[in-house]
Amino acid sequence: MILAAGRGERMRPLTDQRPKPLLRAGDRMLIEYQIMALVAAGFSDLVINHAYLGTQIEAAIGDGRRYGATIRYSPETTALETGGGIRKALPLLGDEPFLVVNGDIWCDYPFATLRTIQPALAHLILVPNPPHHPDGDFWLDQKGWVHNQPPTVDSIALTFSGIALYHPVLFVDQKPGRFPLAPLLREAIAAGEVSGEVWSGQWFDIGTPQRLAALDTLLGKAPALH
Repeated sequence: MILAAGRGERMRPLTDQRPKPLLRAGDRMLIEYQIMALVAAGFSDLVINHAYLGTQIEAAIGDGRRYGATIRYSPETTALETGGGIRKALPLLGDEPFLVVNGDIWCDYPFATLRTIQPALAHLILVPNPPHHPDGDFWLDQKGWVHNQPPTVDSIALTFSGIALYHPVLFVDQKPGRFPLAPLLREAIAAGEVSGEVWSGQWFDIGTPQRLAALDTLLGKAPALH
């Protein structure tokens, strides 16, 4: 599942007329990088949720055939936040663990490695803290379990990358509607049901025009701030 329902307030004015996943970096729309990376890793059955200007996403991406994918959509009349959006899409995602990727990140993480992991309730990809998020989100112990608090005095906080495997059991008992993911994750973490790993490769949280410009430069084109 690719999460694409956010309003992109920090990206304004770029997102005044188009949803953030359709902004361009290099020679492609942001969401295309996700789709192509997932398909290359063997994830070809995709679900995309959308809310703000969502019909533009469906028009631009279509049914996925040109990417070698089958794409279905989970439209939201109003954005349901991450937890609510995943909960609404469960009928499209099936009964087995599924991969969820934020639509506003870019990375070179090898998604294929996740095909062999069976999470308890969730398996999170964590990254070293970027400058705009220095305090991090979670901690990881030496056995690969995620913690809400430092498990040892010398533990280093890490940032959630927006890439994770989830078991549908994590969401199925939640009431439909708008709710955030973080409290649900923290509860599962406290119960010892969330594993994780650290990715130290390239990772961009494309939350501002400046970060979009930085990614655009990395991908070999003049900044696409227009």
